[in-house]
Amino acid sequence: MLELSRKIKNRVVSTLTAVVLAVGMTTMPIRPAEASFDWASAIGAVIGVSSQYAVLNKQLNYLDNGGRGQFFDSMKEKEGVNDDEVANEMLDNVMTRLTTVIGRKNPDLAKKPYNYFVNNNENFNAYCTLGHNVTVNIGLFKTLNYNEDEVAFVVGHELGHGEQNDPANGVKRTFPLSLLAAVVGSQGNLLESVGANVLANMGSAKLVTLPMEKKADVLGFEYATEAGYNPGAGSALWQRVIEKMGTSKETFLGSVFNPSDHPGNESRRDKYTQRMYEYSGKKVNVNKKTGLISVNKKAVGTPAAISSMSTLERSYITAGRIAKVYHDHPDEALTAVSDGASLYFGGVRIMDFTANDQADTWVSNLNRAASGRKEAKAAEKQEEEGKKEKQKKALTKKAKNEQNTVQKSTFRQRVEARRAAQNMGK
Repeated sequence: MLELSRKIKNRVVSTLTAVVLAVGMTTMPIRPAEASFDWASAIGAVIGVSSQYAVLNKQLNYLDNGGRGQFFDSMKEKEGVNDDEVANEMLDNVMTRLTTVIGRKNPDLAKKPYNYFVNNNENFNAYCTLGHNVTVNIGLFKTLNYNEDEVAFVVGHELGHGEQNDPANGVKRTFPLSLLAAVVGSQGNLLESVGANVLANMGSAKLVTLPMEKKADVLGFEYATEAGYNPGAGSALWQRVIEKMGTSKETFLGSVFNPSDHPGNESRRDKYTQRMYEYSGKKVNVNKKTGLISVNKKAVGTPAAISSMSTLERSYITAGRIAKVYHDHPDEALTAVSDGASLYFGGVRIMDFTANDQADTWVSNLNRAASGRKEAKAAEKQEEEGKKEKQKKALTKKAKNEQNTVQKSTFRQRVEARRAAQNMGK
């Protein structure tokens, strides 16, 4: 019996060690060294948690599937439903456009469509949780000044989590930590809190890993741009976050955007800029320090700041529109024109001029940069044709040499044959 107890104790120690290694650094309180650990309670906790683990997993699967409507109702009750007409109409439009794109890639989406609503929270946040249930804080719309392109990138990011099943996987990641919490908590009779602690963290970045976040950013860009949204809006979004955040990061940002082990705001902005650059066929870029927009590596201009948008944020939005024109018309000769009030490129409105934007300068600079690309293409075409001509000449020369070799060989053979015949006649 004593030997059996030792084996059980060793197994618990091994379990605790494995859990600590599995979850890394935890925030669990460390008991004073002189305090004795109640192994009987701990062993009972492990046995109890094992059954709770199975129940929790079953509950998780239910909330993610058959019970997702019920869970969605509980989310509304907890968060509160906001009736802001503009925000709700915008979210309807964004979700329709994004899910149309996703539906083409994932036909099963029709069996489990996304539920969504605007909630009353004034913080900058949005999250997708179990059961394809999505909610966006009214504070996010206000912070982004109801810019639909930027809202679409946030929502696209959250739908990226949903498509990868990150909410369920994130909760399951916390199971080992909950097991550890229950064992330690058994010393204070807190075993019943295991499931509650896990479910309380839904919608929190604590359930999302760094790889999950990076992949969701990639998918968010893909969904938003395929739905027709501005490819520069991802950078503009994070530029606004950087400018608004200041020293009040914790109060300004919701937990999904705040954890220290997630990509930094500047890193996210710059990654989105790189994606926009590649999306444009490597033609359009923005200097992250000055906001100078370049096309084909030629300076075009820096938009002036306006009351609702800084120079940098406006640069990303403007560059995104140019990038989309290049993406949609990669092989066309594009021209910039102005009607005095707005700049157009390839027939698409790029920006509305303010008193501080020099319309003529924008038009001439953009046309010079665009024509520079045409000249580069012409040079590339000429160079390619030159290479083909050289290859053709080389092949022709080789063929002639081979023909001469055959002719010489035939002549030699005739001479040798004649000599051989003469020798035989002697």
